[in-house]
Amino acid sequence: MNTPHTDHLVELALEEDAGLGDVTSRAIFSPAHRSRGAIDARQDLVLCGVEIAARVFLRLDPALKTTLVARDGERVAAGVVVLRVEGPTASMLTAERTALNFLQRLSGIATQAARYAAAVHGTGVRIVDTRKTTPGWRALEKYAVRTGGCFNHRSSLGEHVLIKDNHIAAAGSLAKAVQRCRAAAPHGAKIEVEAKTLAGVREACRARAEIILLDNMTPAQVDAAVDVIAGRALVEVSGGVRYETLRDYARRGVDVISIGALTHSAPAADLSLDVKPLRAKR
Repeated sequence: MNTPHTDHLVELALEEDAGLGDVTSRAIFSPAHRSRGAIDARQDLVLCGVEIAARVFLRLDPALKTTLVARDGERVAAGVVVLRVEGPTASMLTAERTALNFLQRLSGIATQAARYAAAVHGTGVRIVDTRKTTPGWRALEKYAVRTGGCFNHRSSLGEHVLIKDNHIAAAGSLAKAVQRCRAAAPHGAKIEVEAKTLAGVREACRARAEIILLDNMTPAQVDAAVDVIAGRALVEVSGGVRYETLRDYARRGVDVISIGALTHSAPAADLSLDVKPLRAKR
């Protein structure tokens, strides 16, 4: 994730938190006061964002030197150090919260994705994310989903056609919406249609949709829809799926389950920075 966009997010985050300086740290510590810090996991987790955390320290003060002890994608046990930092104490403490915000948020998503991926292991069903992401953070949060072992749905509205209920309502019919998309979409673009009922599934099949999204259906309704589709389209299940019911939906004929909770409801992972002075100077 070493991209200009990530650098911009780091800049924005530091400006938000430290744009006016850190009155507390600068008051307590002189520029000569140096410390050694270590970020460690306080829970078992899948690590994600450690390089971004290191870049926060470097961007705040190039005199801060970081060492990555673990890498993104590693399963880290509670108590394990993932990053070490050394340098001016005031700078380290100024950067602390911003670095941890990136690391905790992304590791939380990766850890949640790993749980969901494990829940459907062996079924052949893919768990994918949605566009329900923090504004501006989509690329980072989708990276965290992949880091945890799940997959990405479209990253923007321009990637493929997905005709939803409001498109259908405004167009007048599903058939009209599909017809217009086929005429305007790029060559090779797949047409995905959302269906909330078996009648909608039948209509999507008649329109020759390549992917049919079964929205807010029960497992029994999904079974019935799969029988109607009969292999004529890829089947995506979305809406109302929780971790506790995930295995109920990972069933015959389902190819993909999309879950917004991978990103919008992932709890922050518990990581913390411990600092020890190298010098006792004020």
